[in-house]
Amino acid sequence: MFSVPMKICIIGTGYVGLVTGACLAEIGHEVICVDNAPEKIKMLNSGQMPIYEPGLEELVKKNALAGRLKFTSSTKDGVERSDIIFIAVPTPAQPDGSVDLSFIDRVSQEIAELLTRYKIIIDKSVVPVGTGDKVAETIRRYCKSKVAFDVVSNPEFMREGYAVNDFLHPDRIVLGVQSQRPVHALKEIYAPLNANIIVTDINSAELIKHASNSFLALKVAYINAISVICEETGANIEEVAQGMGLDKRIGKDFLNASLGFGGSCFPKELSTFIRIAEERGYDFGLLREVQRINAQQMERFVRKIADTLWVIKDKTIGILGLAFKQNTDDVRLSPAVALCQRLRKEGAHLRVYDPKAMNKAKMVLKEVTFVGDMNQVADGCDALVVATEWPEFKKLDLEYARERMTHPILFDGRNLFDPKKMEDLGFIYKSIGR
Repeated sequence: MFSVPMKICIIGTGYVGLVTGACLAEIGHEVICVDNAPEKIKMLNSGQMPIYEPGLEELVKKNALAGRLKFTSSTKDGVERSDIIFIAVPTPAQPDGSVDLSFIDRVSQEIAELLTRYKIIIDKSVVPVGTGDKVAETIRRYCKSKVAFDVVSNPEFMREGYAVNDFLHPDRIVLGVQSQRPVHALKEIYAPLNANIIVTDINSAELIKHASNSFLALKVAYINAISVICEETGANIEEVAQGMGLDKRIGKDFLNASLGFGGSCFPKELSTFIRIAEERGYDFGLLREVQRINAQQMERFVRKIADTLWVIKDKTIGILGLAFKQNTDDVRLSPAVALCQRLRKEGAHLRVYDPKAMNKAKMVLKEVTFVGDMNQVADGCDALVVATEWPEFKKLDLEYARERMTHPILFDGRNLFDPKKMEDLGFIYKSIGR
């Protein structure tokens, strides 16, 4: 039906869309990425990245230079020049747990009005189950030419910070279809990856995304709950997690005790899945408990700081890390940012540092001091907090920090340091579950 390499349009150049476009170009396809923000398109055409993701800048520059990757603000240009269209626009979470699908609705209408021949429309955005049917219905309603088309659900399973590797070396590729017509072309798109491809109905594909992320969030919440028991019994959460993770039925991934999960994915997926279940008459109490445990983990950590410092007001606290996890500049629903906001509310003065997320953090954090070097964060501090698990924080000059601090107190929200070593260096050291 279509030739290889295929002509692909990606609508949306956020974390999902930009990585998808760059990686599809890398495996040989002709890709045009569309975004309605002209300043972002200008940045991309000049070789600048709107987001930080390891390996992404190199892929974008390489494939743009080779002519396989282009950027435009014209949806018309992208749709008309492509056979396959990926929708990768934002789907912001709403306070009631629902998802704002207005961007997808608007793009679906635009695509419908531009269709003049058969095309495959692939939903790559994070959406609630049932969205694919609504996209198809919208396109049928607004498509004046009445040409045939197929809507496909192709959920992404990329971790921020590892997205390029996850795309190029996937555990599986899920394709949810309404008919068999697009299946061959879809398999051809991903053929260079030699991955396991699962073809399902469209609702099952969308549900796989909900179920997968909610289960991973549950796993994080579980190990954090165990960390509480470890602290109360004198056990070591890292040894417990290792013993659990070696069981092949459990696995070691997502068993790192911490401040809790954040970002734009897990919290939204949980709220969305709970609401979807509610609307269908099922109270997903298990996932509500995951939310509760995650919120409680932050409260316990703040209480640990307060108990140690006695009074937080007017204390100077250094914060290492602002991104919601390592290897990204994303601060959306970041536990580190939430901690900063909580400490500021309690009256603390904050000195903060992150290797990649400073610029984005400046948009959400006010009345804090942004420091350009991680070792200088400690200057004049009553305490230090490790809030994000950046590997470079393990190289912190601890002796310098001890000398420059008013009091050598370190709260490790990511368990980066060895408790015995910290004690030997003269620190009052508080971590998670140890």
